[in-house]
Amino acid sequence: MQIADRCVVSFHYSLTDDAGEVIDTSSGRAPLAYLHGVGNIVPGLEAELAGRQVGDAFKVSVSPEQGYGVHHEGLVQQVPRDALAGVDSVEVGMEFHTQGPQGMLAVAVTAVDGETVTIDGNHPLAGKTLNFDIEVIEVRQATDEEAQHGHVHGVGGVEH
Repeated sequence: MQIADRCVVSFHYSLTDDAGEVIDTSSGRAPLAYLHGVGNIVPGLEAELAGRQVGDAFKVSVSPEQGYGVHHEGLVQQVPRDALAGVDSVEVGMEFHTQGPQGMLAVAVTAVDGETVTIDGNHPLAGKTLNFDIEVIEVRQATDEEAQHGHVHGVGGVEH
């Protein structure tokens, strides 16, 4: 069976940056399962998986535009330390949710300089080329319930 819309796909992967550093991998874990055609994974990888089948192994580079987007400097801001009221110790790497013009926004602390905190609303992989090493493990038709819910149920997917 070839990967197409309404298919549940399970694959092993290794994700590296342009320097060859491993960012994430399914090695030693269950394969990643997703519902094809509904945007559960980055668009560039989903497009490369279309038409593949069990046993296919391949490498693909996904541009920032087809991955987590380009890095937007407008999402990087410096805020006064007291804007994070109720947090005793603010450290680089901490993540918060804040209300933005388009709704809730996840931000990460990227610098702390005295009473000034730099926060970044970009995805941590924004602006980066994503280099995947993929092996397709399973392809099956989605159940009606999975198709209606827009995600995989069961092993490797969402249980509810």
